[in-house]
Amino acid sequence: MPALDWNDLRYALAIGATGSLAGAARSLGVAHTTVLRRLDALEAHLGSRLFDRLRSGYQPTEAGQLLLEQARHMAERADEVERQVLGRDRELTGVLRVTTAFVVMDHLLPQPLADFARAYPGIEVEVVENAFLVDLASRHADADQGWTRREADVALRLSGQVAEHLVGRQLGITQCRVYALRGAPDLPQTVTPLEQLTRHAPWVAFERDASTRVYDLWLRQRLAQADVRVRVDIFNAKAAMLRTGIGVGVLPTFMEAKHPELVAVSEPIPELAQPVWIVTHPDLRDTARVRAFMRFVGDALAQRLREV
Repeated sequence: MPALDWNDLRYALAIGATGSLAGAARSLGVAHTTVLRRLDALEAHLGSRLFDRLRSGYQPTEAGQLLLEQARHMAERADEVERQVLGRDRELTGVLRVTTAFVVMDHLLPQPLADFARAYPGIEVEVVENAFLVDLASRHADADQGWTRREADVALRLSGQVAEHLVGRQLGITQCRVYALRGAPDLPQTVTPLEQLTRHAPWVAFERDASTRVYDLWLRQRLAQADVRVRVDIFNAKAAMLRTGIGVGVLPTFMEAKHPELVAVSEPIPELAQPVWIVTHPDLRDTARVRAFMRFVGDALAQRLREV
């Protein structure tokens, strides 16, 4: 019997994880029919049914459970081998994948990233804006290559804590204040107690069901009885609304430089102070390009945070 094709096992893993062909297709970035065809080929190759097709979804059979368990071990081992090999890379060349939040990319990272690119022209940095910390040890489907690739080599995050298995350092602390359109006649223009702002000023807030950020809980509690005019999902959208004069809203103080038309109308809010972290996976920390990026960009961001 010919050897199993790892690509077919990827499709089985995706079906097992999502419970449906459609879910597997979305996670792999391929067509629904491709998933069905690869599953049929795998079952024909093994001569065994791997999933029961139920109205509630695809449920693994006993044979399917055994295959999925072994395939997961194979995927984990492949990740480990790749990370360890990459960790021995000593060349200042290649692709470096960085994940961060949109607000960090927009306001903190551009100049340090440009300076790094000039200092290390052999390293191609790919930035993925992502509001959540990805598992730097994980892999995701890459339909173009028929294989998988790491989510990221380095993460830059605004977070009170990071996963214990990651390594890196805290670069500084960000502060938040309430801002209003400068010169708006119906909005406060000087530092005002928060109690008065929440009681008397109109607000731009985050969406109601947001819950993953420290800002979400704080705003939900503080603005429970406030006059909320508009809700948005990210800080950049909030700044855009504040520039219209529709209300006041919370922003990180490092956004001030790009928004001189806004004026701070509160003191820094202690509950919303957040550390900035730069982290990587332990197996990658000795990779030359990872080490260079974390030192160069990390130092630049630490200096920037001391200035805001």
